[in-house]
Amino acid sequence: MGFSQSAPKPYGALPTAAQLEWHEMEMYALIHFGVDTYTDKEWGFGDEDPKILNPVKFDARQIVAAAKAAGFKGVVVVAKHHDGLCIWPTKTTEHNISNTPWKDGKGDMLQEYREACDALGMKLGVYVSPWDRNSPHYGTPKYLEIYREQLREVYSNYGKLFISWHDGANGGDGYYGGANETRKIDRTTYYDWPNTWAITRKMQPGAVIFGDVGPDVRWVGNEEGHAGETSWATYTPMAPDAGQTPANGYVLHLRGIEGTRNGKYWMPAEADVSLRPGWFYHASQNQQVKSPSTLMDLYYKSVGRGANLDLGLSPNRDGLLDSTDVNALKGFGALLQETFRTNLAKGATLKASNVRGGSAGKFGPANLLDADRYSYWSTDDAVHTPTLTITLPEERTFNVVRLRENIKLGQRIEAVEIEVLGNGQWQKLAGATSIGANRLIRLAEPVTAKQLRLMISKSPVSIALSDFGLYLEPKRQQAAPIAAQKDASLSKGGWKVINSSAADAQHAIDGNPATIWSSASTDVFKPVNLDVDLGFPLEFSAFSYLPRQDKQVTGIADQYSFQISTDGKTFLEVATGEFSNIRANPIEQVIKLKEKVQARYIRFVGKRSLDGKGISIAELGLRK
Repeated sequence: MGFSQSAPKPYGALPTAAQLEWHEMEMYALIHFGVDTYTDKEWGFGDEDPKILNPVKFDARQIVAAAKAAGFKGVVVVAKHHDGLCIWPTKTTEHNISNTPWKDGKGDMLQEYREACDALGMKLGVYVSPWDRNSPHYGTPKYLEIYREQLREVYSNYGKLFISWHDGANGGDGYYGGANETRKIDRTTYYDWPNTWAITRKMQPGAVIFGDVGPDVRWVGNEEGHAGETSWATYTPMAPDAGQTPANGYVLHLRGIEGTRNGKYWMPAEADVSLRPGWFYHASQNQQVKSPSTLMDLYYKSVGRGANLDLGLSPNRDGLLDSTDVNALKGFGALLQETFRTNLAKGATLKASNVRGGSAGKFGPANLLDADRYSYWSTDDAVHTPTLTITLPEERTFNVVRLRENIKLGQRIEAVEIEVLGNGQWQKLAGATSIGANRLIRLAEPVTAKQLRLMISKSPVSIALSDFGLYLEPKRQQAAPIAAQKDASLSKGGWKVINSSAADAQHAIDGNPATIWSSASTDVFKPVNLDVDLGFPLEFSAFSYLPRQDKQVTGIADQYSFQISTDGKTFLEVATGEFSNIRANPIEQVIKLKEKVQARYIRFVGKRSLDGKGISIAELGLRK
């Protein structure tokens, strides 16, 4: 056999066996349940009493089955969030499931998820938060010992795991065993990640490790569920400050959206987003569950761009997914099945402008239509931009094109164009970049054609294309308006800002999310008040804060005080706290008051902002 008939030389960084299995999963779910479910928060402070956690109807199988019905291949269980409560009976801290009323302190949620996954043929992963706002030892070397022992416990007692999941939320204020203080760490050194990851490699060699800097799977850089239109599986993480070492929580995260062409590592993107606006269950978000069509849009923008989709699921206080959530997942799964059940390219005649070594059996285009993700059409080393002509048995109607590369040989193809033959002439239909593990090209309208042409327009080396598919997505339905949510918001007619440290204060209450009020920027941050006259006394049970929606963090409040008054002079504080996770997930924050109140005047106090230079508000609102 000549050299030209041997497999092409691999290009660039390559995936490991564990990463290949991860790519083949395409979708999994991230399950958040804990004390935050009962406190109506996204991040617990660490001082929560474990006795509030008692999900009397908890059913791991119901939750995992709902994920499976949507087409997910596994679940990642939040075994410990930032509040520090472990949902397994750990020996490392008393702050665990054993000290809750659930099953009289004899339960083990993580074990029940393991059993549910085994029964349903699903994979299991875990997230043990590095940041622990409960532990008195956080910030000291002793805590690192505790954290690593927690990892060893979940790695050794709950079977084979497909992923060990970590995030960048590290250090800040917390309970810390009663200290009630702020603790900062050096994110590049405190967790000694190389030696911490070594525990994973030794105890769970088949698991990929996820984090801002991988090392196996990277955060895509947003919590909106989408990768870049161009998204490379290779990546070179960079620190915000030149010359420094990037780490979880200390990385130029927006670079994760597209990755790095010819990056140092094979580190594909995970696109994470929650089924609801928040990651934990909040009754106020029951009318904001994403529809099947919205989930389908996210599928194209994540899986369809070579990333994996990680969808957040939020069991309620009973320990079950709400029926609305279950139905959304079921509908999404049905939509996926209906779309991708039949490859309309089956039976086509494929003619390639070049086949590697003339070996049609080994490297010919027929490999594009089999079920093997790693059989492939390849070209001679000198041929980088070949053409493939596809002739269908008859005219067929489609609106989705699927392409895949044999990524065992690296991510090679940089751009393609697709044409259809109409009225005797070739007409451009679509184009795409960064093919990789999966590229779905979603057309604006269905196209009926018998003959197509795929042109590889840019590749630095010979190609290794493994899949060509044509599919018909059913007609998209418009999602029903969220009437209940809108009805709950009180009208702002007659509202007026009566004090402000900067101009354009009405932007904070004008009903337009695109307009922003910003206080004066100062080198030393001072709390900022915004007082509003409602015109006449109103009764309400919650207030809302919408951070700016322009992808900037300037002035976004992450600590607040909310106060009310009957005369505009004397104000009473009725809520104070933090907007947890608002940097990564800048959605509307709805804060439920302890009881319904009546007032004519309200005061929003921005006590701290993400950048420490002032406060900005896109919208303030009240709920009935």
